[in-house]
Amino acid sequence: MAMSFDPFSQLDRLAATVLDTARAPRLMPVDLYRVGDRYVLTADLPGVDPDSVDVDVDGQVLTIRAERNASSVEGAKWLTQERPYGSYVRQFSLGDGVDLDQISANYENGVLSIGIPVNEKTKPRKIQITGKPEKKKRLLGA
Repeated sequence: MAMSFDPFSQLDRLAATVLDTARAPRLMPVDLYRVGDRYVLTADLPGVDPDSVDVDVDGQVLTIRAERNASSVEGAKWLTQERPYGSYVRQFSLGDGVDLDQISANYENGVLSIGIPVNEKTKPRKIQITGKPEKKKRLLGA
């Protein structure tokens, strides 16, 4: 049985060796959106053991860490192993307008969801205007 030569797979292996991508943090795709008075961050972490997922806040920095172990099958001769494994790390700078004490996280079906509530002080609000109509006109230069 003849095997064909694939120059791209050879290039991938060479790049992985030179760049040591096995130890580099893996890509963690995220979505971030706002719904009402909270931000929601979702991160894809397929195949990651829930016990390895860590979310913490230090000052104004939210850090997500996770670990995905390489598949190990005793006696297997791997033909290809493309699914990434190793460390995942992402950091996000949080503004002053979030309630750090009320951040929540949930990991289900390979997706980490983090709820980040907006601080009461920074929520949009209507400013009540008081005074006589003549004073308002003078203040506005009318």
